[in-house]
Amino acid sequence: MRGIFICLAAIAFSGLMLAAAVDFDKQVAPVIEKNCLACHGARKGNAGIRLHTKEAAFKGGWAGKVIVPGDGAKSPLYMALEIPPDKTGSMPPGQPLPPEQRAAIKQWIDEGAPWPEGKILKQPGAAMDENELVDKLHERIVKGASPSAAMKPYKMTIPQTTVDFEMVAIPFGEYMMGTPESEKGHKKDEGPQHAVKIDPFWMEKYEVTWDEYRLFMFAKLSGETLGGDPLVDAISRPTRPYVEMSFGMGINGYPAISMTQHAANKYAEWLSAKTGQFYRLPTEAEWEYACRAGTTTAYYWGDDASQIGDYAVYAGNSGGKYAKVGTKKPNPWGLYDMSGNVMEWTLDQYLPQAYLHPPKDWERSKDAYPHSVRGGGWADDAAKLRCGARNASDPSWKQQDPQLPKSIWYMTDAQWLGFRLVRPLKVPSAKEMYAYWNNGVEIE
Repeated sequence: MRGIFICLAAIAFSGLMLAAAVDFDKQVAPVIEKNCLACHGARKGNAGIRLHTKEAAFKGGWAGKVIVPGDGAKSPLYMALEIPPDKTGSMPPGQPLPPEQRAAIKQWIDEGAPWPEGKILKQPGAAMDENELVDKLHERIVKGASPSAAMKPYKMTIPQTTVDFEMVAIPFGEYMMGTPESEKGHKKDEGPQHAVKIDPFWMEKYEVTWDEYRLFMFAKLSGETLGGDPLVDAISRPTRPYVEMSFGMGINGYPAISMTQHAANKYAEWLSAKTGQFYRLPTEAEWEYACRAGTTTAYYWGDDASQIGDYAVYAGNSGGKYAKVGTKKPNPWGLYDMSGNVMEWTLDQYLPQAYLHPPKDWERSKDAYPHSVRGGGWADDAAKLRCGARNASDPSWKQQDPQLPKSIWYMTDAQWLGFRLVRPLKVPSAKEMYAYWNNGVEIE
């Protein structure tokens, strides 16, 4: 009996010593929201650290992980809380957390840092976060969408401006993506060829011009005033460039250049908010389908590279700079400059062996580099202008950027890089919209 009593007593004592599991919603989330998100939230990520979502928090910052699940004592998030307020690195700066809050953070990490699925933290009193913004944009777009919209080309003036853009209707269909080994200039990453089905969409007739893109860069040019449209106001815009971004090659009627994929995605989100229609970058499969325009040859005009001067601005005729959009002949579907002038961003992460196991829709982003860029530019030779030719973004495209970390908006060394947008006939879900506009890897 005495042995049983001692055993029961030991169990009871150990139960008292084991603290109850930390409640994330009540003990952790409010602490992070109040004390951390002003500097480490969705809109601002000092030292590359963002703590508003599980994915962002567990990814860490420029110096590495900030949360080590299962070991609070080795987690910089907790370690910074224990630094005296008069010492460098103390968090939150100058105002230490109460002991019980610090203990809760440590215990939560020790327990594996469980984070409820889909839980997004928001700074108290802050403007709407990206998820809330996309939900509201989705409502606006769905409300204005016509389920029986006719697949016809159209021209639209961006609201509150005199600037317009044109969209070409691209029919649904199936094609062989990639190039055969027999094609002159063929590279390994262009094969094996595989059948791809494409749903109908519209694609911009021309590459996005500075006339359009500068409206996004500078709110005053687009007639916007703070508070005029809260959804437009809530979209992140580029920081002011530290160099003249056309590099003296021309603005009115010329293609916008040197933006990151993130910047192109945010432009698409901004244009969607302005127009009430959903726009995004094309997938790599959509881009090639539109470029080929029903053809199966190396170029959309055939296999004869000697005709390239009639259809493309490239190394042989560019004079070392881009040209105004639409100065060459279009492809069979009426799209201009699909080959040459400026390379164009797609949504996809670039994988050299992507065609061995083609993605169902598109290759989601996991890293800042590389992403797939198509079409070739004014500095390229004919081989890079083939419909099936692939190119990959590279950190050297920001080599001269003096900022640390490098800008999330500008590719100052890629003066041959631009984009054009598509509008799918079927309006996607809010979750899909978020994925199209936010790849999550913009911070290097």
